[in-house]
Amino acid sequence: MATVAYLALGSNVGDRSGQLERALHLLEEREGIQLVRVSRFWETEPVGGPPGQGKYLNAVAAVETILPPLELMQFCLSIEEQCGRVRREKYGPRTLDIDLLLYGDLVLHTEGLSVPHPRMHLRSFVLGPLAEIAPTAVHPVLQKTVTELLASLGHRSLLGKRAVVTGSSSGIGRAIAVELAKRGADVIVHANVSREKAEETARLVREAGVRGETVLADVRDPESCRRLVESAWQMFEGLDVWVNNAGADILTGGNARLSFEEKLRLLWETDVCGTIRLSRQVGQRMLEQGWGLIVNLGWDQAEIGMAGDSGQLFGTVKAAVAAFSKSLAATLAPRVRVNCVAPGWIRTAWGETASETWQKRAVGEALLQRWGMPDDVAGAVCWLASSDADFVTGQILRVNGGAVR
Repeated sequence: MATVAYLALGSNVGDRSGQLERALHLLEEREGIQLVRVSRFWETEPVGGPPGQGKYLNAVAAVETILPPLELMQFCLSIEEQCGRVRREKYGPRTLDIDLLLYGDLVLHTEGLSVPHPRMHLRSFVLGPLAEIAPTAVHPVLQKTVTELLASLGHRSLLGKRAVVTGSSSGIGRAIAVELAKRGADVIVHANVSREKAEETARLVREAGVRGETVLADVRDPESCRRLVESAWQMFEGLDVWVNNAGADILTGGNARLSFEEKLRLLWETDVCGTIRLSRQVGQRMLEQGWGLIVNLGWDQAEIGMAGDSGQLFGTVKAAVAAFSKSLAATLAPRVRVNCVAPGWIRTAWGETASETWQKRAVGEALLQRWGMPDDVAGAVCWLASSDADFVTGQILRVNGGAVR
C-alpha cells in the first residue's frame, strides 16, 4: 500500500531551477514512486551557514510511494549526487538538497534518518511551499497542521499566500494589499485605469519583501473579468486569497454629479455584477484547487438602512453583495471559504472632506468613539486569511467600532 510522503528540495548553486526540475524528473522515473504534486519554486534568503551565499530556490513535492522511508531517503541522496552535490560544510551552498519531511504519520528516529524532519516546523522556507500543496497535513508529533505551524513562526502568518485585491490602487484596497504583504503574502494589485496608482501600491507591497504585481481591468465588463482572473491565476500559478474590494465612487469627483439612476447603474455594474462574476470564476478555480478564501466588501448599514439617496444606493448594492456571499459560501463549502467584511464609517477620501455634521455622526455612532481607518478593515481581512479563521465561512464581519443608532 502506497504512503504519501513530502520531500523538500533546495538549490542555490548553478542552474537552480534546472536542478530542481531534474530532481523531480528522476523522482518521477523511479519505480515505486509516483509524483503527485509540486509547489511552485520559492526564492528565499539562505538561513545559517557561511556568509555570502546566493539565494535559494525551494520547493516541496508530494509523492505516493511503496518504498520504505530509509530506501526513499537513500534514493534522494543518490539524486543529490547525480546533480553534483558535494558535502563540504554544514549549511553551505549546494547544487541540490533533498529532505524527507513527512512519511504518512510515521515517527522515526534512527542514526541516519529522523521523520518528521526535526527542524521543518522552524523553517518558513519549508513550511511555505508545503502549505501551498498540503495546508491541512498534520505534524504527527506536534499535532498541528502545516498552516498552524507556519502561523506560529510570527507576524508573517500569511507567508506563502498568494492574494489578489481588486480596487487596491488607493484607500481601503491599498491598506488591505499592504497589510497582506506585511504578513508575508504575495499580492496582485488591481486597478481600473490608474496604472500609476496601482504601481505605487505594488511598490509598497514589494517593500514588505514579497512579490507585488499589477493588473488593470474594468470589472464592469465580463470579458475583462475573465481576463483578470486568468492572468492573475497564471501570474501566481494559483491563488489562495481573493478580495473583491473594487467599487464605484459616487461621492467624490465627477460621479458625484450623476443622476440617481446613473449612480445606481454604475454601482450595480461595479459592486454587484463585478463581484459576482469574479467570485464565481475564482471560486470554481479554488474549488478545483482544493482550497481558497474569497472576501467581499459590504457595508455595515446595508441591513438596517440609512436615510437619503446614498443610503438607498449603497444599502441596496451592498445588501446584494452580502446575500451573494452567503450563498456562494454554501455553494463552495467545505473546501473554499467565503465571507463578507462590512465596514462602517471609515476615514477614506470622502471622510477627509466630510462636513462637521458627518464628522460628529461618524464618531458619535461608534462605541469606540472614533472614525474607522483603512487599516482596521485590512486587519479584519488578514484575520480571515489566517489559519485562525479556518472555521469561519458564510459570515458578515462588521468593522464599525460597535456602531449603534
